[in-house]
Amino acid sequence: MKKGLKLTALLLAGVMALSVTACGGGSAKYTVGVCQLVQHTALDAATEGFQDALKDKLGDDVTFDVQVAAGDSASCTTITNTFAANGYSLIMANGTAALQAASSSTADIPILGTSITDYATALDADDWNGVTGKNISGTSDLAPLDEQANCIKELFPDAEKIGILYCSAEANSKYQSDVISGYLTELGYTCEVFTFTDSNDVAAVTTSACENSDVIYIPTDNTAADCTEAINNVALPKKVPVFAGEEGICGGCGVATLSIDYYDLGYETGLMAYEILVNGADPATMEIKFAPEVTKKYNKANAEELGITIPEDYEAIVTE
Repeated sequence: MKKGLKLTALLLAGVMALSVTACGGGSAKYTVGVCQLVQHTALDAATEGFQDALKDKLGDDVTFDVQVAAGDSASCTTITNTFAANGYSLIMANGTAALQAASSSTADIPILGTSITDYATALDADDWNGVTGKNISGTSDLAPLDEQANCIKELFPDAEKIGILYCSAEANSKYQSDVISGYLTELGYTCEVFTFTDSNDVAAVTTSACENSDVIYIPTDNTAADCTEAINNVALPKKVPVFAGEEGICGGCGVATLSIDYYDLGYETGLMAYEILVNGADPATMEIKFAPEVTKKYNKANAEELGITIPEDYEAIVTE
């Protein structure tokens, strides 16, 4: 009996030693679920940056389950529910609907958002102070809306009516619309909002916007980003310039933008994930981070087609 007990104790000690080695020796494995709302240039770049940051930090100790919801909120919920049921180490939600779904799926697994304009709006949070107070943090893709309004004034000083075009299903687009409308009104413009429900009525709503506007503004709207060809096919022939909230939309249908780098934004999100996974940071107390810089960029082909002279401090968007 004593010999058996001694052997059992030695075996248990060995298992414990192996467990400590696995946890403390850097060989722990993490599985991260990525729910991306829709596939387009900006969100793709954010996901890539996120993965690269964690791979740079953890190498083969991290694996990813990347799922794209094809713009469907219900699919986001299905994806994030699966991540939660599988007990993943962390969920990255790329896009507002993805973040909202993840928030509903789990209150325990850490969640990081990216490509989110305003977390207070996305999470319906009152008394916002920069942190969520729950298992959520992340990065915002909001470029300063007052500076965007100033860019519109710089490029189109003689315009009178600005049409604001976005998807009615995206709460963060409405937030941007409401805020920039105030700035544009202060600059002497008249603003009118034009919303489409999904990709099926983009062309019709864009036509209405073009017929009633001198310039169109599109915020960082995921549905619009997925429908730039349809928007461009209406706006360009009608000679109505589009100022976009981000580079991907601008490259597809715009003339100019004040944009962030979504790869860098995703990379920063990945660094936050590392702090949570390895160093035990609490997302409830991690402040939402913003892109370190914004850049004035323009779509050379559309600017030339519309005969618009772009100031020298704008960079041409490079298309593949």
